[in-house]
This record gives sequence, C-alpha cells and structure tokens, in this order.
Amino acid sequence: MARRSVLLALAIVTALVGTLLIVMYVQGIDNRATEGQELVEVLVAKDIVNAGESVSAAEEAGKFEKKEIRRDDLVPGALSSSTSVTGLVATGNIFPGEQLIADKFGTVGDTETLVIPDDMLAMSVELTDPERVAGFVNPGSEVAVFVTVSDPKSYTRVLLTRVTVIGVGTTTTTSRTTTDESGAQTIEEVPKTILTLALSQKESEKLIWADRFGDLNFALLSDKTKVVDQKGVDAPIVLPGLPAASVS
Repeated sequence: MARRSVLLALAIVTALVGTLLIVMYVQGIDNRATEGQELVEVLVAKDIVNAGESVSAAEEAGKFEKKEIRRDDLVPGALSSSTSVTGLVATGNIFPGEQLIADKFGTVGDTETLVIPDDMLAMSVELTDPERVAGFVNPGSEVAVFVTVSDPKSYTRVLLTRVTVIGVGTTTTTSRTTTDESGAQTIEEVPKTILTLALSQKESEKLIWADRFGDLNFALLSDKTKVVDQKGVDAPIVLPGLPAASVS
C-alpha cells in the first residue's frame, strides 16, 4: 500500500514537472515569435528630400513624419527626431518611406552632386589663392565679390554684396611671367581654383561681364558682415607709393 502511494506521488510529480516544462517551452516559442515585434517610433520621409535641401526647409515643407515600425525593421542609426541633424542638409536624395539616418545629412560641401538653390543659376570663375581669400572659401561660404577694371577708367568696387559658394573645384597651376623695374622677367607658378556660385540672372550677367573685362576678388563674410553697394575707389586721391585714386 505504502509502495503504491509512493509510486502515485512520483507519477503526480512527474506529470507536474512535465506540464511545467511544456508550459515553459510554449512560452519560449511565444517569446521568440514576438521578439523584435515591439513597435518603436522612427522618423521617415513623407515626400522626396532633395540633395542639398536643409533639414529646416524639409520640415517646414512637411516632408518628415514619425511612424511606428517593428524593431526588427529598424535601420541601424535611424532617427526618432531631427534634433541631431538640425542645421545640416541632405547629402543625397531621400525617398518617401525611407527611414532618416544621421549619415544621410551633412554640410553643403558633403553633398554628392552640385546643389543649385531654386530659381538660381550656377556660375563658375577661376581665381588664384589670394583672390579667393587664401583658400579659405569653401562650399557653403558666403562671399562678397569685388571687381577692378583698368580700362577706360580705373576703379575698384563691390560687384555682388553677398552670394553663396556652392562648389570648389580642384586647384591647378598656371605659369605667369612678371617683369621687374630692371626689365628682368620671372616665371612663377600660380595656383588657380574654379569656384561656383549660386546667382540670380542679373548677378550672373554682372559676374560674366566683370570676369571678361576686369579682375575679381572674393571677400569672405560672416553672418553679421554688412557690405554696401557703392561707387568704390577710383582716381584721383594720392596714396603713398600708389597711383592717384579717390574714395567715394
């Protein structure tokens, strides 16, 4: 009798353990099935974001939206807000439904292609290092453009008060011959770089004319720099060691 009771107890314990193992196994299957299925919030493109388009402009145009997706579908580095990319631009086209990641945003100089702002033209000029502020002008820089004309009347004046540089090409060297007071000639290698500006039609016309008939100089601007469109400098005021000139 006692032996039968022990066997019965063992059978009951075995059944309970077996049931517990089955329950744990089923729960494990459920956990594995739902793992990665939890929803997370991510920022996605609602409309195409063009290369060079700023984050602020895209947001104002309603091109970003928050969306809940499965964790398994989350792209590494996906953004849940635009805070970390504020002030940057898209470095390539971002298409509707695409998750936004920080690597797809950078400065204007990081863009894959030349980005021309709406209603503007891209115009290029070739300048030496001194003419382009010793090489400190980069894509995204704002500059004033000055022109010096020597014929028929010599003068220097501002041509464009504030324009944006959207591209800087590679630097090449050209040979230039100079003659000193004794008549001796010297050949020197001068580095030149092509810079591309975003301009209106009228500004483009001014730049083309000035590049053909004068010499250009860029001046790098800060956000607070103010450049006034005025007559500039011409003859005749005498400056030490220089030809007669006057300042308006």
